[in-house]
Amino acid sequence: MLNALTLLVVCQFIGEVTARFLNLPLPGPVIGLVLLLLWLLWRGGPDAELETTGNWLLRHFGLLFVPAGVGVINQLDALRENWLALLVAIPVSTFAGLITTAWVMQRLSGSDEES
Repeated sequence: MLNALTLLVVCQFIGEVTARFLNLPLPGPVIGLVLLLLWLLWRGGPDAELETTGNWLLRHFGLLFVPAGVGVINQLDALRENWLALLVAIPVSTFAGLITTAWVMQRLSGSDEES
């Protein structure tokens, strides 16, 4: 398990250093995931230790949301003061994100069909 965790952390570290050094607009962990993917493609897939470690991490993934939940609880006063803005901003930004994603997907897919 230690070797697999080390591999994951090293990939993330290299990605973070690369993103900061080259001033890339991508987050370091995303670059690290791409590096891990390339490594796995080169090796022909994960070994048993990496697969076991990855499955263990996924089973405990919900624990990563605990700090976010605590942060929300700590900011309840701010949420109470700005409830109307949040009530408007969350659905509007979600809708804008969906529309933008659909538009980009349509452009990238090369679909020139007009309805």
